[in-house]
Amino acid sequence: MKIVISLSCFLCILFACNEKKAVSKTDFVIADGQIPNITKDRIGNIHLVYGTGDSIMYTSFSDNGGTFAKPSLIAVLPNLFSFATRGPQIAVTSKGIVVTACTSKGNIYSYYLENKVWKPGARVNDADTVAKEGLMALSGDGENAIAVWLDIRNNNGKGQRIFGARSDDGGRSWQKNILVYASPDKTVCECCKPSVAMQGNNVYVMFRNWLGGARDLYVVQSSGSGASFGQAQKLGTGSWKLDGCPMDGGGLAISKNGEVQAIWKREASIYTATPGMPEKEIGEGKSCTIETVNNKNVYAWTENGKVVFIKPGGLKEVIGYGSLPVLKAINDKQVMCVWENSKQIHASVLEL
Repeated sequence: MKIVISLSCFLCILFACNEKKAVSKTDFVIADGQIPNITKDRIGNIHLVYGTGDSIMYTSFSDNGGTFAKPSLIAVLPNLFSFATRGPQIAVTSKGIVVTACTSKGNIYSYYLENKVWKPGARVNDADTVAKEGLMALSGDGENAIAVWLDIRNNNGKGQRIFGARSDDGGRSWQKNILVYASPDKTVCECCKPSVAMQGNNVYVMFRNWLGGARDLYVVQSSGSGASFGQAQKLGTGSWKLDGCPMDGGGLAISKNGEVQAIWKREASIYTATPGMPEKEIGEGKSCTIETVNNKNVYAWTENGKVVFIKPGGLKEVIGYGSLPVLKAINDKQVMCVWENSKQIHASVLEL
């Protein structure tokens, strides 16, 4: 029997096969788990934390070895938040690796690595059960680590504010919590994860605000390692009036020359901008993230169930199926992307 395939059908089949190859060529599974987060130390090793059930898990990637180590247990934390952008966070300081994790009761706990053994640090929030949403971020540089989160204290339980705390001893202890931002309309967006980035003494916190019914992204800066923060500044010129919460907080990075870079979702589109400058639309999707490599931006987000990666110059590549990607530069020519798919942690080493 002779089978006839039209040219259009042949091209569709060929495109589908090529797309499938592109998706799978560098995508590998690290372990079962959810909500991955990564950081890099001074010698170029990537450190990864994620959650599975009530377990906080850790692994690392060496550029020399080219593989992730076998995951190890940091701690079992009952009622661990590890879903819907709520998961363990990780940062590196000169004092070592710091991990924070939140429970559904609203407490944030910290852990630090000492002599290859994970140990519990102090609780981050100094008022009990105030991080009910479990939405937090962590960054570090030099001796300091800074954690920020959505907080309900002193607000009659009717809204969220942004609070933060600093550790100067690698997560063993945390200083008094400070108010980073309070919306004059009583609450910031209640279900969007904040972002934090630190370089030297400069700390930048990005969050989705709620002012006059608009769910726009704002950034606030500290020049004193997070001891206090200045006035919040809206990112971009557009606005998004929305009754509900988009559950999408965007991402934040600082380039080598100290320039702040932000990425976020507004309606169906992805935008990027530096504070004080108009935004630029770069695609459509959700769950976006940003990294800088040699003062050039790279991006990733989820689009129609696939994770896409955008190189400097705008070249777009589909790297896997899933959601919630996070980027970290390995060196000047490679970037690591990790993400979640079907309760598994995936990764890809991407060439620039």
